[in-house]
Amino acid sequence: MPKHDFHLHSTPGNLSWGWIAADREAVLHVKSGQTVRIDTVTHQGINTAKDPVAFFGAAGVAASEVLPDAIEAYRALKREGSAGPHLLTGPIHVEGARPGDMLEVRMLDVEIRVPYGVNATGPGSGAAPGLLTEAAQKVIRLDLARKVALFAKDVEVPLAPFMGIVAVAPPPERKRVSTKPPGAFGGNIDFRHLVAGSTLYLPVFNDGALFYTGDGHACQGDGEVDGTAIEISLTPTMQLVVHAGAGRDMKWPRAEDAANYYAMGMDVDLDAALKSAVEEAVAFLQRRAGLSATEAYALCSLAVDFRVGEAVNNVQMVYGVIPKRLFRQQAAYWRSADGA
Repeated sequence: MPKHDFHLHSTPGNLSWGWIAADREAVLHVKSGQTVRIDTVTHQGINTAKDPVAFFGAAGVAASEVLPDAIEAYRALKREGSAGPHLLTGPIHVEGARPGDMLEVRMLDVEIRVPYGVNATGPGSGAAPGLLTEAAQKVIRLDLARKVALFAKDVEVPLAPFMGIVAVAPPPERKRVSTKPPGAFGGNIDFRHLVAGSTLYLPVFNDGALFYTGDGHACQGDGEVDGTAIEISLTPTMQLVVHAGAGRDMKWPRAEDAANYYAMGMDVDLDAALKSAVEEAVAFLQRRAGLSATEAYALCSLAVDFRVGEAVNNVQMVYGVIPKRLFRQQAAYWRSADGA
C-alpha cells in the first residue's frame, strides 16, 4: 500500500449517488501534491430490490464477504429517478485549484476490496441493444492470488482494476450532471488504461476542482460493449496535483502512462468522437514534437492506434494511443508534485 496523507472512507455522507455535482459540499480538503486513499462502493447489489446480503447470497457469497459499506449505503441512501446509476466518493476540494487550471490525477495504486464482482446486461443494454431477450446479472468470483477472474469453467480473465469514473465537477452553471455520460470534466470514461501507474489530466471548472471517483472495474475490454465491466468496490490511492493555467485550452481529458500518451475525443456520434480524438492527437503531436499539422496528421496515420474506449454511455469516447518510443527526447514521467 502506498503512503498517503488521507484516507477517505465510503460512508453514506461521503457518497454521492448518481450525480457529479458542483454545488455539493466538499467532504475532504487537500493541498496540491497530497495523496488520498479513497474507498469506493459499486452500485451493483445496491440498485436492486434485494439488499446486498440477499443479492450476493443468491450467488453463493457469504454474508461475511459482503462489504459493510455496501450494506450501510443501501440502508441510508436513496437514488433520484433522474440520477445516474453510480455511487461516487467525494467531492475532494484541492486547495489552490481554479477554473482554467489542470488537475493531474496520478493512480498510485488500485486495491480490490472484495473477491467478486458483477457483470449486468440485458435487452436494450450496450452496443448491441437488441442482442439479448432477458436481463442477466452475473456474479463473478476472483482469484486474487492468481489475479484472474473465474468467468467460466474454462475461461479466466486477467485482472486489471481501474476506476471507471474519475471526474472534477462540471462548470458551475450546470450545477450537476448525471454520472452516466462522460464529458470534458471526465466522468464515466471507462478508460481501461487507468490502472496503477497511469495518469489522467482534467481541466478544472470550479474553485477546488471538486474531485470525484467511483464505478470500480476489476477488468474491462475496450468499448465495454455489453454495458458493464466486472463492477466492483475498489480503493484507489491517488495523488492530486494542480497545474496553474494549464487547462484553459483543454477540450477533453488526456492520459499518460510509462509507455504511451493518450488523446481522447467524445461525442454522441462515434464517427464524430473519432474525428475529435484525431484532432486532439494532432494537436498534441504539434506541441510535443514541433510538427506541422500535416506532419502530425501523417504520423497519426502511421503510428497511432485509435480505439473505442467506451460505446455505451450516451456520449461515446475514442482514444488515440501515441507511443512514447516515437520520440528521441523523452520527458520524465511523474515529475515532482509541483510540476518541476
